[in-house]
Amino acid sequence: MSDIQTWALVFVAASFALYIGIAWRSRVKETKGFFVAEQNIPAVANGAAVAADWMSAASFISMAGLIAFLGSDGSVYLMGWTGGFVLLALLLAPYLRKWGKFTVPEFVGDRFSETVRSVAAVVAIIVSFTYVVGQMAGGGIVFSRFLGVEQAAGVAIAAAVIFAYAVFGGMKGITWTQVAQYTVMITAYLIPAWAVAHTMTGFPVPQISFGEILAELNRIGAEFGLPVYTEAFTARPQLDVFLVTLSLMIGTAGLPHVIIRFYTTKTVRGARYSALWALVFIGLLYTTAPAVGAFTKLNLLSGVQGAAVDALPSWVQNWMATGLVTVGEGVDTIGTVSNDPTSGADLIINNDILVLASPEIAGLPAPIVGLVAAGGLAAAMSTAAGLLLVISSSVSHDLYFRYVDHHASESRRLLVSRIAMGLAVLVAIYFGINPPAFVAQVVAFAFGLAASTFFPILLLGIFWKRTNAAGAVSGMLAGLAFTSTYMIYTLEVFGTQSNEHILGISPEGIGAIGAVVNLVVTVIVSLATKPPSHEIQEMVENIRYPAAVRRTEPTA
Repeated sequence: MSDIQTWALVFVAASFALYIGIAWRSRVKETKGFFVAEQNIPAVANGAAVAADWMSAASFISMAGLIAFLGSDGSVYLMGWTGGFVLLALLLAPYLRKWGKFTVPEFVGDRFSETVRSVAAVVAIIVSFTYVVGQMAGGGIVFSRFLGVEQAAGVAIAAAVIFAYAVFGGMKGITWTQVAQYTVMITAYLIPAWAVAHTMTGFPVPQISFGEILAELNRIGAEFGLPVYTEAFTARPQLDVFLVTLSLMIGTAGLPHVIIRFYTTKTVRGARYSALWALVFIGLLYTTAPAVGAFTKLNLLSGVQGAAVDALPSWVQNWMATGLVTVGEGVDTIGTVSNDPTSGADLIINNDILVLASPEIAGLPAPIVGLVAAGGLAAAMSTAAGLLLVISSSVSHDLYFRYVDHHASESRRLLVSRIAMGLAVLVAIYFGINPPAFVAQVVAFAFGLAASTFFPILLLGIFWKRTNAAGAVSGMLAGLAFTSTYMIYTLEVFGTQSNEHILGISPEGIGAIGAVVNLVVTVIVSLATKPPSHEIQEMVENIRYPAAVRRTEPTA
């Protein structure tokens, strides 16, 4: 076992023991503790848990890699993902917390009808399964590289640990585990970034110092035939830039596993402050990611430029063993580098390795490399746990309790939740080992589905009393069908051939148009059918305004 593998094993084992220990101390015996952590989580802690829940393998592992190869075009991810929390704080979180039950489908059911609740529960399961696949695949990448474990075995180990702490404590255990995971994650991200920044510029604040190396990065990138790093919007049409940013924003605001975190606070005010703290904690990583991308790309290109294949740096050989770095057939000397497997470049680098490989590429010591491995697993596992809880609660609380056994006791509902989570883990393991696409594509699929299904219905359900059940279910199904059809058409999933983007609109951006389809269909059908009852319209008034405010007359 190498030094890197030894240190990775130490940090990973210690962090796993910490997570399970926290979950054991937080174990619950009631559904309120299992689903919403007894609605007793302080805003700061909930903000850290939201950040960990949100910053998935895509944020920790993939985002800096995307920015490294996209350059300024990668800003769409920074703007979209952080902007989504502003929408959550202003438009959804406080109102859903004031309503104050357990799940997103439960709100939809009370607001519209049991039919819409069932559709929302199924959509929540689809979105969560889609997203959790990327987390499992990301965990497998870490295990296969740093612990010398086959990817399949790595996915299974990560899933087993997640299952253990999620089953013990439900949302309560997951919340406090996510606080610990955020601490591991941000420590593992910032320490290498500070070290590399100090090594390359003499100033250890990467957000400031990485500007000094951009001219050199542009120069060496041009020699490799890569786009200019600092030139904006060279890889995407501006229409797609707008749509991707909007899709990521409203997709963030519509993700069920993020929304349910705001049900756990003590008060409505706590829900707002949770969003504020989440933005602070997320900002620490998101403002660092462009610097990590730039530093790592410059070190990478400098290290392989003109190098003979048999004299490539050791990190290349290490990552080639995982299949995430490949050298073209018949190549003797590296002259071109790309992240596109179809480009024909001499050296192909998968986006997903840049953060994990950054300490090795920069020549940092083995303990820091091992710490990054633990951080990558923390990112994947924290999000996966939240997603699995959504699946579990949708099956148990929104489907089983409503349609199978309406009189089920608390203990039976908890048992069903835990069985549902176990089955979800098994399915997630399978697709984590055999993902339908690479991590970034799978995550894009989840965001598009959330943007085109949940966000419009929640927005209209809170702010337009005339929205009715027929409109809501029609809009959700229309948005789901439109978005999923386009994504399957344009993404290479399940072995199908990808097709050209229509009007230059990428699958990452189609969710915004799907949301518009949802809104239009919902409004048209709602206006063409019977309005909601007086009681439903009064409920909407009570959610939006304090009780002391005089209610208006119901809309006819």
